[in-house]
This record gives sequence, structure tokens and C-alpha cells, in this order.
Amino acid sequence: MPLSNPKTSPRILYSCYSQVSRAGEQFIADHVFGYILSGDSELYVNGKNYYFKQGDYRFLKRNELAKFVKHPPAGGEFKTITIGMDQATLQSMSAELDLHADGPYAGESALFLKPNELFSNYIGSLAPYMDKSSDEISPALTLHKVKEAVMILLETNPELKNILFDFSEPGKIDLEAFMVQNYRFNVDLNRFAYLTGRSLATFKRDFERIFNISPNRWIQQQRLKDAYFLIKEKKHKVSDVYMDVGFKDLSHFSFAFKKAYGVAPSAV
Repeated sequence: MPLSNPKTSPRILYSCYSQVSRAGEQFIADHVFGYILSGDSELYVNGKNYYFKQGDYRFLKRNELAKFVKHPPAGGEFKTITIGMDQATLQSMSAELDLHADGPYAGESALFLKPNELFSNYIGSLAPYMDKSSDEISPALTLHKVKEAVMILLETNPELKNILFDFSEPGKIDLEAFMVQNYRFNVDLNRFAYLTGRSLATFKRDFERIFNISPNRWIQQQRLKDAYFLIKEKKHKVSDVYMDVGFKDLSHFSFAFKKAYGVAPSAV
């Protein structure tokens, strides 16, 4: 049986960065509706690059591996507000309002949404969540605002019904092809197993049968090969490389690199 996606909850998140940021787990667990308040953001998902700027509304589909780069404006801060729509909330709305997908969705994983008055009024109503005391807002009110976002999306972009109310989980897919394409994403083995439609134990067993090596060792080897090429041949900075190839921190990357190649990455 495929590994179940960890349970999440409805959430509204205000983010603010004063420097370029690539941090964070690179997995979109829930559908996300977001608005860029200032700055701009690069997104890489499902083999495609997207560029979002100040004033853009976007929708991101769940169960996707993604990389984000957040750029603050000159002398300012990157600011965004996002609404995460968890499966439990959507399932309750489906049952209560008789909302169901009409068929499978075959579109893109990230969507630009055309601005409209409903969007702007809704984002304006989220001002309390952009305050430092937003932790004091009750979960019941947050749930209400998330449901409101869902209804506004259905009103303005009815085609999203086939995304929002599709509750199917990833099926079993070609593990080798998936891993060759996605090993650079900074997620743990549980995520890779889930997205390939396998339990963790089955994922490890299938992986070792295909690659004749453990998943963790193979992933690290591939990332280090990429890093060596980018530093040696492309002259990229070490500080720009380690996160791009999938390492979580510079110290771990430097230790693994020196162990593999006998020199520190800065000495290549």
C-alpha cells in the first residue's frame, strides 16, 4: 500500500524575507492559494520554471516537488501570504456541499490566477494574519477563512474543482525514471516513497533491486557528482551549489564532498 501523506491542517501563513531565500522543504503537501505582497519568486515544479512578481495571485497543486527562490526588492522585504487547503477540510466541504471532481485534471502544477475584486477583498481581510499577534487567532476562524478561499476559487476559477476535490493519492510509477529526475529535491525518503506509490519498505527494496545500492547512498553520490561539475566546470560558488543539488546545510555538504573527493569544495 502507498504511504499515506502526513496529515496537515488548514493554515494561513504570512512570510517575510529580507534576503534571497532558498530554504524550506521542497514538497507541496496541500493545495496552496497565494499572493505576492512584495518582491518576486522563482518556482521550479514538474520540469517547468515559473516567475511570480508583486501583485500576482497563484495556485499550486498538492503532491508536487518544488524549488523556490524568494527575492526581496531593493532595500525591502519579500512578503507573501499563502492559504493551505488540507484534504480533511476539502473532504468535509465536498460532503457538505456536494462538490466533486468531474474528471481528472491534466493541466499545470502551478497556475497564475487573474486578479479580481473577490481576490483583493479577501486578501485585505487577512490583515490580522500579517500581524505579530496572529498566533492568537482561533483555529475556528482560520478554518472559516480557508473555506472562504476555496469558495472564492470555485467562483472565479470553476475549473479548479477538478483539482480541489480530487482526493486520489499517487499510484505506483516507474521508480527509476522518477528518481533520476528528482533526486536533487531536498525531501526525505518517505516523500519519495509516497510520490512513487510505495510504502517506505517497498520503496527501499525496489530501489536496491534497480540501482544495486541504498537510496541514501545513491542520492548523495548523484548530488556530489552534480556539485563537483558545477564547481569545477561551471565555476559556480560553493554557497550557491549545495542547496541547488539537494543538501540541507553547508557543513554537511562540505564534509561529504571532502570525504568523496579528498578536498574541500572551496579548493576545487
